[in-house]
Amino acid sequence: MATMRCVVVREHGGFDRLRLEERPVPTPGPGRVRVRVQAIGLNHLDTWVRRGVPGHTFPLPLIPSSDACGVVDALGPGTRGVAEGDPVVVLPGVSCGACEACQTGLDQLCRHYHILGESCDGTAAEFVDVPFANVAPKPRALTAAEAASICLVFQTAWHMLVRRAELRAGETVLVHAGLSGVGSAAVQIANLLGAQVIATAGGAAKCAKVAALGAHHVIDYRTQDFAAEVRALTGKAGVQVVFEHVGAATFDGSVRCLARGGRLVTCGATTGGDVRLSLHAVFFKSLSILGSTMGSKGDLRQILRLFDQGRLRPVLDRQLPMARVGEAHRLLEARETLGKIVLEP
Repeated sequence: MATMRCVVVREHGGFDRLRLEERPVPTPGPGRVRVRVQAIGLNHLDTWVRRGVPGHTFPLPLIPSSDACGVVDALGPGTRGVAEGDPVVVLPGVSCGACEACQTGLDQLCRHYHILGESCDGTAAEFVDVPFANVAPKPRALTAAEAASICLVFQTAWHMLVRRAELRAGETVLVHAGLSGVGSAAVQIANLLGAQVIATAGGAAKCAKVAALGAHHVIDYRTQDFAAEVRALTGKAGVQVVFEHVGAATFDGSVRCLARGGRLVTCGATTGGDVRLSLHAVFFKSLSILGSTMGSKGDLRQILRLFDQGRLRPVLDRQLPMARVGEAHRLLEARETLGKIVLEP
C-alpha cells in the first residue's frame, strides 16, 4: 500500500506536538478528488489547533492546515468539472451542498460546515482527498506557493468587508495588523473597493510593506496610540468600518475609532476574547458589532478571478520544507514574518 508523509497533531501543546507521520495515500470516493500537494499554506488557525482552545474540542488526531495548491491526480466516481493533471487550489470550507444555507450561497452557515484542518483532516500532507466542489483552477500567474497562501485569508477578509460590513467607495476603514494574513488581504480588498485605508503594523519594515499594499495611512502600533492617530487623521470624525481580529488588546480602542453609524466587524481574537463594551456607545452612536467566519465558495471563486486579473496579489514571506513545520509555527507566533509562510511536502 502506498503511503504519504503528513503532519499530525495527536495532543495539544508546544511545537513538539507537530509530528511527521506516514499514512496510506487516500483513495477518492464518489464525488471526491485526490490532489498531489505542492504547497501548503499556514494560518494562525494552525497554531490554535496545535495549542488547543479552552472550551473547544478538536477531533484529534488531526492533520492540520486549510490551504494548499497542487495537481489533481485521481478522481472518484461522479466527479465533474475537473480532470487529472489540472493545477488547482483547495477551497478550505466543506459543506453539505444541499441545505438552504448552501443553496443560497451562505455555505459557511451550513450546520455541517467544516474547515479543513480544524474540524476534519486538512492539507498538511503529500496528498489530500476533498469533494470536487472544493477545488478550483489555480490562478495562472501565481506559483504554487503563492496560490497556497491566499484562499482562507482572502475568503475571510472579503466576507467581512463586502458581505458583513458592506464597505463602500469613499468610506474609511481601519485595518488592524495590516501585514497579517487576513489583514494584508483586507488592505487590498478595501483599496479595490475604493475605500480610504488606515492600517496598523508593528515596526518600520512592516509599516512600509503595508503601505506598498495600498494603505493610505499606516500607524506603527508599537510607538503610536492608534485610536489617537485615527482621531487626528479623520478630523475627530472616526472611521466608518473597523476590521478587527486582534481582540482584547485593541477592541476598546477600535470601538472608540468608529464614526456615528459605524460598523465593527470581527473574525478573531488572537489576544483574547473577553472585551469591555459600553452599550451606551453602541446605541447613542448607532454602532453595529458584526461577527464573521469564513465566507462562501462562490465569493472565493470571484476572488481567484481577481488574482488572475492581477488586481490582488499574494503576500508571501518564505517557503520551508514540511519537516520544519515547528519552526514555521514559532515564526507565526513570534510575528517574525513579513507575510505568509508556505510549507513544501
